[in-house]
Amino acid sequence: MVKEQLRARGIQDLGVLEAFNKVERHKFVLPELKDSAYGDFPLSIGEGQTISQPYIVALMTECLQISPSHTVLEIGTGSGYQAAILAERALHVYSIERHEVLASKAEALLKELGYGNISITAGDGTLGWQEYAPFDRIIVTAAAPRVPLPLLEQLRNGGKLVMPLGGSFGQILTLAEKERDKITYRKICDCVFVPLVGKYGTKVNN
Repeated sequence: MVKEQLRARGIQDLGVLEAFNKVERHKFVLPELKDSAYGDFPLSIGEGQTISQPYIVALMTECLQISPSHTVLEIGTGSGYQAAILAERALHVYSIERHEVLASKAEALLKELGYGNISITAGDGTLGWQEYAPFDRIIVTAAAPRVPLPLLEQLRNGGKLVMPLGGSFGQILTLAEKERDKITYRKICDCVFVPLVGKYGTKVNN
């Protein structure tokens, strides 16, 4: 996976590649999909959510340029795979998952795997996690037409945020950087993600 899907497609950050070599992806997918765990495509993890393809996980992580002193906010814990990759690079990862079932499963798995630098909560990720703000890096693993305002406010000056921006049928992976309270945006590539649900994202009727 690392050689054929990541290095071959331009992922160069050695720290990111090392994290992918260490984190066992098959532990983060449904039992019946373990044989497909290392394929270069997204997989269902239940609750209508997916684990992104390895290349996209690596690309988003590389865009953030994470250092060991950084705190990272992740919106969309899912199965916990991206959080584990981030935790290999960061000081601490704070992750929010809308679905309580997924949040509980991910938290149990990550604790079992020995990750003491990941905190998970169930809630509306578009609101961020004010208690631990500001964050050095923010990653959003679901799509919205624009970056939720609370996330921009909780991003530290000098910080980076990566997320897919666009509508339901296709988005552009975008890197936002904050300097002196001003935000600049850079387009990375086309992508397709599930919608970001919440107060500052897609509304749903529960």
